Amino acid sequence: MKTTRRHRRNGWVGLSPLALMAFLFVVFGVFLGSFSKIPIAIVFILSVVYALFTMRGLPLSERIRIFSKGAGRSNLLMMIWIFILAGAFAQTARQMGAVDAMVNLTLSFLPVQMLLGALFVAACLVSFSVGTSVGTIVALVPMTIGLSESSGISLPLLVSAAAGGAFFGDNLSFISDTTVAATRSMDCRMEDKFKVNIRIALPAAVITFLIYLFLGTKTQVLALSLETVEWIKVLPYLSVIVLAIIGVDVFVVLLVGNVLTGIVGLVSGGLSPETWISAVSQGITDMGELIIISMMAGGLLEVIRFNGGITLLLHLLTRRVHTARGAEYSVAALVGLTNLCTANNTIAILSVSHIARDIADKFGIDRRKCASILDTVSCMAQGLLPYGAQMLIAGALAHISPLEVFPNMFYPALLGLSTMICIHFGLPRLKSRG
Repeated sequence: MKTTRRHRRNGWVGLSPLALMAFLFVVFGVFLGSFSKIPIAIVFILSVVYALFTMRGLPLSERIRIFSKGAGRSNLLMMIWIFILAGAFAQTARQMGAVDAMVNLTLSFLPVQMLLGALFVAACLVSFSVGTSVGTIVALVPMTIGLSESSGISLPLLVSAAAGGAFFGDNLSFISDTTVAATRSMDCRMEDKFKVNIRIALPAAVITFLIYLFLGTKTQVLALSLETVEWIKVLPYLSVIVLAIIGVDVFVVLLVGNVLTGIVGLVSGGLSPETWISAVSQGITDMGELIIISMMAGGLLEVIRFNGGITLLLHLLTRRVHTARGAEYSVAALVGLTNLCTANNTIAILSVSHIARDIADKFGIDRRKCASILDTVSCMAQGLLPYGAQMLIAGALAHISPLEVFPNMFYPALLGLSTMICIHFGLPRLKSRG
């Protein structure tokens, strides 16, 4: 479709809030002396105010309506319910002693030096079984606070191991929404896409595991004095992990976890009715900033779409494609940059799927390979976004800034590198399906 000069100009204006956001991150980081201290909510508020001014020719009420449409999308509101339930579960589990019990159980079976690698592998297995990175993060990240305090290992490093492994299953699981979106849009079978995808993702996962093992051996750990494991207090966490593994919906998992945590707390004496209610309330309150940021991000991205920012991205990335390798790079850039704008890897895949399929057919790209590129790059981008839902909820559950976790997110970065290497060298070599 031909893009006029006016549409290009509007598109650049539409993308400018993202440029402002990046600029503000840098300015605040330099001014405060640490990127972990950046007030993310303030960055989003300033970017949103500016974005509203870019919608020229519309009354203020219409601009706010468009912004609110994005902030109130059903998939975003469903995510917010997950945030609320996750916050309540994390706080009540901490209050009744479940975290300490789970830490003692974990350290009883694992050498401290293997904790990072083992946590990463656990996250990979859980996420592959669950098919969702968010559910995996909700199940595993709350334990990292106690593990950090008991072992002396950096909390952001532990969170990165859990969150990074969560993207392994998000990318590869047969029940992952990104797998469904990528395979359906490319009209290929899930098992065929998996066979291609695993050859791209597994090397990144193995290298990440080795990195965490190395970092674990180099970490100065504390001398541990473990208490007897209170098995009844471990029950809420084990139930959450088991329910997640067998594929129960994350809403049901969190509801069961909240109820079970309260019951176990009352039975064991770790909670009273008053402290249970107080812990639930505090956990929900702790998610307040996360919820606000998520809604502002949804509204901001709706404004960018309205102003033609994503349309411009699609035009710029596909207008000069001439070779199969270039076409694969363009598909990767297309879904990666769209993910930057949407902060949702499934939506990013669905947004570019029709164009990606046309590119694949025109330049002879195997659809299995194209589906894998869509999935791996979108998961890579999502794993490195400080304002992505997964990073936000991981930071909120661990009570740290997502920007503190970012430098240690080795798996998404290596997944992206592995994808680029495979594109450059034409890997993996695929046999004809016919």
